[in-house]
Amino acid sequence: MQVTETQNEGLKRAYTMLLTAQELDDKVMDKLKEAQPEVEMKGFRKGKVPLALLKKNFGQRVLGEAMQEAVDDAMKAHFAESGDRPAGEPAVKMTNEDWKEGDDVEVEMSYEKLPDIPEPDLKSIKLERMKVVPDDGAVDEALASLAENAQNFEDRKKGSKAKDGDQVTMDFVGRVDGEAFEGGSAEDYPLVLGSDSFIPGFEEQLVGVKEGEEKDVTVNFPEDYQAEHLAGKEAVFSCTIKAVKAPKPAEIDDELAKKFGAEDLDGLKGQIRERLEVEYAGAARAVMKRALLDKLDEMVDFDLPPSMVEGEAKQIAHQLWHDDNPDVEGHDHPEVEPTEEHEKLAARRVRLGLLLADLGQKAEVQVSDQEMTQAIMEQARQYPGQERQFFEFVQQNQQMQQQLRAPIFEEKVVDYVVELADVTEKEVTKDELQKAVEALDDE
Repeated sequence: MQVTETQNEGLKRAYTMLLTAQELDDKVMDKLKEAQPEVEMKGFRKGKVPLALLKKNFGQRVLGEAMQEAVDDAMKAHFAESGDRPAGEPAVKMTNEDWKEGDDVEVEMSYEKLPDIPEPDLKSIKLERMKVVPDDGAVDEALASLAENAQNFEDRKKGSKAKDGDQVTMDFVGRVDGEAFEGGSAEDYPLVLGSDSFIPGFEEQLVGVKEGEEKDVTVNFPEDYQAEHLAGKEAVFSCTIKAVKAPKPAEIDDELAKKFGAEDLDGLKGQIRERLEVEYAGAARAVMKRALLDKLDEMVDFDLPPSMVEGEAKQIAHQLWHDDNPDVEGHDHPEVEPTEEHEKLAARRVRLGLLLADLGQKAEVQVSDQEMTQAIMEQARQYPGQERQFFEFVQQNQQMQQQLRAPIFEEKVVDYVVELADVTEKEVTKDELQKAVEALDDE
């Protein structure tokens, strides 16, 4: 197949490929010869059907397949010879749309090639790793938080009014248009006021109730309520208050420790200290990673595939629009045009993404099957009861696998670079680390 270059501008490439009628006919005949030993036809023994007859009966059927194979082979040969790596799927189209059998086939192929990426001197990179040693104050603070979350409730003095944060035990019956509805009744139900576990407006109306009191609570079901027959309708809940209890933080003692799986309070403190060390190390790594990416971004400069930058900019603009409009869950909204700031951020992401991918490839960084399985299982936990279906879905979906593999690969490449870099450790306070983490969000 004859290949002629028609565009060579920056990273953009375009070629015309000419497949002559004779070349296509030869390809068809090769495929028919390949199939001939297995073909049976009336009047002929298996494998003895003449090629001319095979072409007459099956030539049209294999023509399209032969044409596609010829184009695919030409593309593979071109990329092998040129060394180009396309940034995306090459655009391929047949240019002589009025083609008929016996004509030459003219095909146009265009793509953006991945750039040649300079290799930075990783050993010249200087990084600082922040380190926080959990002190007794941080451990005590975490203990207090655990005690608050493990709080109990004790009866308020008889006749006391319920306050926000109190637990109210009650019987209730819900009615719509005077008729009780399924799922709208309960007995001895413990409800913490202010927990937002009931329909909006319900809990606020119970503030001030007393033990033994009966109260009707009137609320409107949300328009998007999951039970369509109740959505948007007014409901009246007849409530009988059976107890009003005040929150009481759990005592910080061995009993509390046992609730959280430790043998005693000292054991729980040890677990907390270890958890804090992991949390601090994770935060410190995030700060160091940002510093590393900033340095890498400064060290390299190369042409970027325009389509990759454009696609990334659109994705950034779209995501930020949804962040500013959290009530809009679907995508049936006006098109969001990327700004210059979006394009600048997109260029950085694409540049760093290509650089890290290149560094990882040269260092032969691999994501193991075990790491992938762990990542899939962590994602599957977000779908209780459907873990198996999610696992099977990922196994059959290459794009989803790539989405899970990409962040693992990136972290492993970062670890590889950090090992080569000159890293010094600096002990800081928790507040200093927190300030550095908050600065990441501001950039």
